[in-house]
Amino acid sequence: MSDPRIVQFDKAVKLRKESTDAMLDYWKDHALYSSLEYWIMVAILILPLIVLVVKIDKNKLFLITFYGYTVHLLAAYIDLFAINSGKWNFPFPPIPLLPSFSIDSSIVPVTFMLVFQWTLNHKKNYYVYALLAAIFFSFVFNPILAGLGLFRMYGSTNYFHIFIWYVSGLLTAKWITNFFVWLQNKYTK
Repeated sequence: MSDPRIVQFDKAVKLRKESTDAMLDYWKDHALYSSLEYWIMVAILILPLIVLVVKIDKNKLFLITFYGYTVHLLAAYIDLFAINSGKWNFPFPPIPLLPSFSIDSSIVPVTFMLVFQWTLNHKKNYYVYALLAAIFFSFVFNPILAGLGLFRMYGSTNYFHIFIWYVSGLLTAKWITNFFVWLQNKYTK
């Protein structure tokens, strides 16, 4: 006798595979790699990384990249949640099974790494400037992406919801970074 929970779970796994296959078919059928939108998303992936290599403060490399990696992970988890729950998605992903890759792996973490670096180097309030960057991404950058057809929101999702996710991620990234700096200072005396 089979467990009804596992039967339902197996059905959900099958539906997810069918959904993934449908997204791959969409990507291949429309030859997304040959569209202007695809190449814009590739540029959003590559250009910020080039800027980061040139602009990052090499004296604070580990601290800034640790913070950036934390931003990257949180952004990826937030987008994974939002995409899986049908809140938003990216129709022209550079990598078909990673729709938010350009955003989560490059432009968002790089921008916030440079903001973090700037606040460290100029002794400015991180929270103020991170909030300004979150406002920019939520109410300027994402609407531009949406206007270009590179970002889609569904249901009742709006830019204020996205702003709340940015702020949550930026606060969490800063607090995690602060915690590990505190640990390092505590144990390396």
